[in-house]
Amino acid sequence: MDVRISIIGTGFVGAATAFSLVQAGSASEIVLVDIDKQKAEGEAMDLLHGVSFVQPVDVRAGELADCRGSRIVIYTAGVNQKPGETRLDLAARNLAILRQTLPPLIAACPDALFLFVANPVDILTYAALKWSGLPAEQVIGSGTVLDSSRLRMHLGQHFGFDARNVHAYVVGEHGDTELVLWSLANVAGADLSHVDPLGRPPLNREQVFADVKNAAYRIIERKGATYYAIALAVRRIVDAVLRDERSILTVSSLVNGPYGLHDVCLSLPCLVTSEGRKQILELPITAEEQIALNASAVHLATFSKELGL
Repeated sequence: MDVRISIIGTGFVGAATAFSLVQAGSASEIVLVDIDKQKAEGEAMDLLHGVSFVQPVDVRAGELADCRGSRIVIYTAGVNQKPGETRLDLAARNLAILRQTLPPLIAACPDALFLFVANPVDILTYAALKWSGLPAEQVIGSGTVLDSSRLRMHLGQHFGFDARNVHAYVVGEHGDTELVLWSLANVAGADLSHVDPLGRPPLNREQVFADVKNAAYRIIERKGATYYAIALAVRRIVDAVLRDERSILTVSSLVNGPYGLHDVCLSLPCLVTSEGRKQILELPITAEEQIALNASAVHLATFSKELGL
């Protein structure tokens, strides 16, 4: 079955995502779109030169109109934060880019799943929903899928287990107000307090959370940007959709009702199918976690209002 995936923005994240999808054999055609057309062409050429090593795929640069027929549109377009620029200023600039690019994208592929990766991802996802009028399940963000992976990596290292056998979620904003649902974290079904750390010191939850929340800052300090892990997170979401896996992933999506939250996009454990975000799972959490989740939602709602959404 032919599957076209379009990637809007060919910066570090967009290019790494394209590379990840080519390696995975996720699509038969990948369209790269960027305001810098030569950059998109160069990335397409570079990827295309390796097609003899992977499953058949056509990679090409194009315009927004060339996204027509896409099964998934991955949106990574945006600008980097300038020195002295506030987060609000950055969000406003990236929303301005979205306002220009979204109408022609919707016109070209109204039935596509729109997956937002550019930051602030929760705000862009919310704006795209409001401006497009598309169903909530069709517009999602990468959310805290990567944050949750970082958490599982740290817990796996601490306990000495494969990170794939650790089940734990980071939810809320993809940002400073995110939180860990420690009450649901487990290894092979066992609560973390019942897992033997194999002679290691007791788990320092505050330190683990700090390491997860500040991971991007630390990477940016060392290499200027983060892109490999988020590209793999996007590939994970894409595969869940294309294979109709019914996977539980912490994508960002519109919340109206679960946990008493309304009219806000943030990350919660969601059932991801071929239709996109099929269902939000309202799992039992502690009163303390509910308070932190409420605070994250209020923060995002306030931020949205300041941006005129």
